[in-house]
Amino acid sequence: MKIDLNADIGESFGNYTCGMDEEVITYISSANIACGFHAADPMVMDKTVCLAKKHNVSVGAHPGFPDLTGFGRRKMAVSPKELKAMIQYQIGALSGFCKAHDIKLSHVKPHGAMYNMAARDKSLAIAIAEGIKEIDSRLILLGLSGSLLVDAAQEVGIVGANEVFADRAYNDDGSLVDRSQKGSVITDDNEAIARVVEMVRLGTVKTITGKRIPIKADSICLHGDGIRAVEFAKKISAALIEEGLEIAPIESVMQEVI
Repeated sequence: MKIDLNADIGESFGNYTCGMDEEVITYISSANIACGFHAADPMVMDKTVCLAKKHNVSVGAHPGFPDLTGFGRRKMAVSPKELKAMIQYQIGALSGFCKAHDIKLSHVKPHGAMYNMAARDKSLAIAIAEGIKEIDSRLILLGLSGSLLVDAAQEVGIVGANEVFADRAYNDDGSLVDRSQKGSVITDDNEAIARVVEMVRLGTVKTITGKRIPIKADSICLHGDGIRAVEFAKKISAALIEEGLEIAPIESVMQEVI
């Protein structure tokens, strides 16, 4: 059984460093690279694409809202037309660096508030899926497992991959617990790893209220900006391999669908 292990990287900006990209990338199979709106700049994007190519890691665009100060985690009132343009603009920017370094762009994963809003709003989800398809119908849309983002991909005619989170708590409806709430982020490595194994092997996850709900896992997200991100990446990678799982890029995991 194959599973993708992804991380959001390339989120530094100018003189400001965010994350431990060079260490985390050695444990992942897919990289979601910021495209300059919520984080990153041209130099960071160029460097991160090179880093992914060096480590043979699949490259994906990680578009967000134009909100450097809020790191793309603040909601914005945007129309579907505006959102589609934002998506296409950012994919285009990262695609240029991929082309320059002769590496394929494989997927798109929206960031932060954009990701969470589109998971619940069909019009926004469709706008993202259409924006991706109009650029390249072979690109995979990585969305919250079981959400409208994944449904929109199927409706529009592109591949949608179900993403789960190792270190985030879930509500009973399958959405992520808001970061402002206590318990939204899981800090215990052993608990996070046990949850991931359950999601992958059993197809269930324990919510913040204690209820178990069904969930599908094609890809597992690691956050690369935590203090213990590298240690956690190492542990979860080892745990998945011990479970007999093959860590593979998202396009390889979704090959049968593609």
